[in-house]
Amino acid sequence: METIKTIKKSKKFEPLQLPDLGKMPPQAIDLEESVLGALMIEPDAISKVVDILKPHSFYKPTHQIIFNAIRTLAAENKPIDMFTVQEQLQKDDNLDEVGGAYFIASLTSNVASGAHLEFHAKIIAQKYLARELIRISSEIQSKAFDTSQDVEELMQEAEGKIFEVSQSNHKKDFKAVREIMPEAFNRIVEASKEESNTTGVPSTFSPLDKVTSGWQRSDLIIIAARPSMGKTAFVLTMAKNMASNGIPVGFFSLEMSNIQLVNRLIVNASELPGEKIKSGKLNQEEFNQLSAGIGKIENIPLYIDDTPSLSILELRTKARRLVSERGVKILIIDYLQLMNATGMSYQNRESEVSLISRSLKGLAKELDIPIIALSQLNRNVESRGAKESENKLEAKKPQLSDLRESGAIEQDADLVCFIHRPEYYKLTEDPNTGKDLRGIAQIVIAKHRNGATKEIDLYFANDFAMFIYDKNEYVRLMQKASEAASESSRTFASKTNRKKKEEPMPTPQFSVPEDLEEEYYSTDKPPY
Repeated sequence: METIKTIKKSKKFEPLQLPDLGKMPPQAIDLEESVLGALMIEPDAISKVVDILKPHSFYKPTHQIIFNAIRTLAAENKPIDMFTVQEQLQKDDNLDEVGGAYFIASLTSNVASGAHLEFHAKIIAQKYLARELIRISSEIQSKAFDTSQDVEELMQEAEGKIFEVSQSNHKKDFKAVREIMPEAFNRIVEASKEESNTTGVPSTFSPLDKVTSGWQRSDLIIIAARPSMGKTAFVLTMAKNMASNGIPVGFFSLEMSNIQLVNRLIVNASELPGEKIKSGKLNQEEFNQLSAGIGKIENIPLYIDDTPSLSILELRTKARRLVSERGVKILIIDYLQLMNATGMSYQNRESEVSLISRSLKGLAKELDIPIIALSQLNRNVESRGAKESENKLEAKKPQLSDLRESGAIEQDADLVCFIHRPEYYKLTEDPNTGKDLRGIAQIVIAKHRNGATKEIDLYFANDFAMFIYDKNEYVRLMQKASEAASESSRTFASKTNRKKKEEPMPTPQFSVPEDLEEEYYSTDKPPY
């Protein structure tokens, strides 16, 4: 009995050592042979699996060669059977490599029919995906042991390779019209309940919404302009207005930090000139105005991400989370050319931008929300209108060919808008109509897949980084900016005179509101 007890104890602490027998990659050789045989005995069977299988989906190289021959016959619209496949393999000089005519005949003799063909094909595809994941993880593991590898780049590469595998398996099947009809009808019913004609996410600019009916779901919208035209100001005005109306907005800023964007929002909401906010030289009334402006925007559902050089993979992950967790209805990206396709395969910068724009369109469809991406224009705009005979106003308007770095942006986008401010080019009057162009910001809809193209006049209040469509409101803001500038000039002159007299500066006769001081100027908190 003591001997038995001793053995039991020893077994408890000494685990059984099994020899390392190795592991075989996921495969289904029998199913591969069954599928190839079914493809040669059943007419039109290839149409059932052509979207599921590719030559590399098969594990055995001989099976890859045979399937490739079958695909070639299908592409040339030739019949597929045992004899035509043998002939194609002989033409490709591959018949002996796969085992000769006897092996091709044996594939057909082992299969009675093409029953369950699609199901078998899906199993083969799943085995291939499992092999790809093993291959990718092995490569990443090997590189992770290499201390010379940059970990951040390695993570991007891993994400990119897994993303490519997932995309290869992400396919939508066709649907009959009767299956799609209920959703289409529901959207029409929802639109009929709206008081306005806006069926998508409203831009909050009425003249623009009349043409677009709002930003539509699954659309990729490109808003492009030359530098300093107000691209960020335009989308930030929209984002603030939409979020203030209860529409959750996701804002990816690759150019400006979140602090800079929030400062712009404060300028916009408080209607205080940007220079005053930056300097902090505010009187009592302006501090009250600042506090009221912050109160308007501090709780709006606007979510800002300022990750620099954002990759399409990171964007996809974050966008999915924003939609699922925050209920975001629209995404804004500032701007497209600052994104990258790290971890994905591309040849040059143009093909990288093409990949990014195509991915953005795919993401808009996947999430079923509109995505607005800002874009730069090339310098062709600046070179036009130099001749005296040219109409400079028309020459300086951007064109689709001006989109920078890739023609794919124009192809992938559902809607392309340009921002054109004639005043930027010292054009203050329309030579044809005599119209005053000061403050005018034209939104040129150059491409509209589901509607008309048109030019829409808005106003740009530069001091407040704000776009507006009401002329009276624009005039009011300009008067306010003029008064602020006059006051600043008087203050500067007063300070200069005091310095000349060498008198000490008087203590300001006002105090910061207590709630503002406690909430926004606490040393334990950021400014907002």
